[in-house]
Amino acid sequence: MDVLKGIFAEAWQSLRFHARRTVLTMLGIAWGIATVVMLLAYGSGFDTSVRSAFESFGTNLILVFPGRTSQQSGGEKAGKIIRLQHEDVEFLQSSIPQIKEVTPELSGDYRIGYGARFQEFEVNGVYPVYGRMRKMGIAQGRWITASDEAEHARVAVIGYEVRKRLFSERPAVGEEIRVGGISFTVVGVTAKKIQDNDSPDNRIVFIPFSTMGLLRNTRYISSMVVVAESPELHEQVVQQIRARLGERLGFKATDKRALGVWDIMETMEEIHIITGSLKVLLAFIGALTLAIGGVGVMNIMLVSVMQRTREIGTQKSLGARRWHIMGQFLAEALLITFVGGVLGMLLAFAVSAALPSLPLWSAIYGDEYTEHDIIMGVSWATMLTSTAILTIVGLISGLVPAIRASRLDPVEALRYE
Repeated sequence: MDVLKGIFAEAWQSLRFHARRTVLTMLGIAWGIATVVMLLAYGSGFDTSVRSAFESFGTNLILVFPGRTSQQSGGEKAGKIIRLQHEDVEFLQSSIPQIKEVTPELSGDYRIGYGARFQEFEVNGVYPVYGRMRKMGIAQGRWITASDEAEHARVAVIGYEVRKRLFSERPAVGEEIRVGGISFTVVGVTAKKIQDNDSPDNRIVFIPFSTMGLLRNTRYISSMVVVAESPELHEQVVQQIRARLGERLGFKATDKRALGVWDIMETMEEIHIITGSLKVLLAFIGALTLAIGGVGVMNIMLVSVMQRTREIGTQKSLGARRWHIMGQFLAEALLITFVGGVLGMLLAFAVSAALPSLPLWSAIYGDEYTEHDIIMGVSWATMLTSTAILTIVGLISGLVPAIRASRLDPVEALRYE
């Protein structure tokens, strides 16, 4: 331990003797590690922003849509239209134990009016559990309750955009709106969501499924939303849904077009792969930038070996071993690298804290969605990854000059001019 402390003390004295050269080399390392940290921070922020949009839809969900057969089944030709019924919801709930919750969805576009304002929005009839399944946050009021469903109550929970367009900045809860000519009481307003699809929740009016019967026939439904007992059971649940409904509605379980099934967990895994690949690419680009600083360290250390050749020869003639010489130069390279690395990380922290959020969803949906943009926060994972890259660069930059110095012949070194 004392030997190691002595090596680093000697290395520090040598660096202080060549202070200007050392500082310039450290600045190269600082710039490189700052680049690595900021690129990794951007990748993490992008991953968080994209995942938040899909997680707001609900993560442990399976969506089931009706389709049209593409294979013959039961003597019927391909092309048969498959229609889901309300009874199929209870059938799946009772026949597949791995299903935790399920709700029908029955949707349609209707003219929504409040006072003199009228606009067309999607109206979606759902069970009360839909709010929990789909993570429907409530900004004002409440969500649909079991008593609303049982009593066929004419109540509505409106999306953020619906409230904005019909009520402007006025309170909406307790007001009456007209849906297809029928009055509904607004009992809640959903929280603003970020979603990248054609029909985001912000522009939907939600009403009890039983009350949807006032607007249209509820025998056939638009889709079903299923929650499995655990994410690990999703693949099994999807297979059983196709098998059970195939037997019930007359199509083959292998016919993918007969029944559309969207497993949100699969989409989340794909997003994880895409954003993970982006982070690896950004880390690689940052590492290349840091490697330029590492080349600078290596060159400076090679120059130092050349300038101190006679000193190395003297040390060897006095009994210094190869590992002592190698340790001395490796210690100098590591000191330059890590001091420069600390400066670079402090710089990256300062820049990340000073930068505002970078546009992503606000560039698509407007300034109201800046809270979901890319925030370049420096996490512990980013710091650990940056430190690992820095350590590798420091070791490589220091080993080549250190090995060269340790292999010098003491007689030739003493003769060096």
